Amino acid sequence: MKKRALVTGGSGVLGAAICQRLAADGYAVIVHAHRHPGVAEQVAEKILASNGSATVTTFDITNGHATAQALQSLLTQGPIQVVVNNSGVQADAPMAGMTADQWKDVIEVSLNGFFNVTQPLLLPMLGTRWGRIVSISSLAGVIGNRGQSNYAAAKAGLHGASKSLAIELASRGVTVNVVAPGLIESPATRRSFKPEHVESLVPMKRVGTPEEVAALVAFLVSEQAGYITGQVIGINGGVA
Repeated sequence: MKKRALVTGGSGVLGAAICQRLAADGYAVIVHAHRHPGVAEQVAEKILASNGSATVTTFDITNGHATAQALQSLLTQGPIQVVVNNSGVQADAPMAGMTADQWKDVIEVSLNGFFNVTQPLLLPMLGTRWGRIVSISSLAGVIGNRGQSNYAAAKAGLHGASKSLAIELASRGVTVNVVAPGLIESPATRRSFKPEHVESLVPMKRVGTPEEVAALVAFLVSEQAGYITGQVIGINGGVA
């Protein structure tokens, strides 16, 4: 039987690439979405057309009660042994001009959402004595970034939570790691960074691809990565 893998934010560019790679590797992928369920359906349809296994789930990860209900429904079909916490939002502003909502909203999704999704899945996962938890962070959470104190705080918090959880679960066959991408190809990246900016910022002189990030996630959830846990792994073309 295929292991089940939940990918939050599966309707985004990066989430879709991760879903497609995990499905290609033989996982039964659960594509999560909140605001864009139609896009998640398209991701699932693409996977099914390639003879992969995919279903769609829709819920707001910042709503603990709604998330718990949705996860309990999914768990009736068996444990979820792979969790990729990919959901995230940005609300960039210098802190001097940042609103309380901008601060709270980003932390609600990236950090509180991590807890809301991961915590209810732990006991069923531990019962199988095998599991993989990978959370998608950002270079901003490692080195900081102008105008992103909220985002950097949320991602840095994710690092600490993941390292602590890794210690708690290490003896039970469950690994917990973080992937911290730098500049990755997407419409938002193209809008924000001109080619000359990328060349000056990134030693490799290019942005990364979603498929490169997905390949790293795929390795971390594989059997071969069973001795890697509690790590924050950068994928940023040499920036840090």
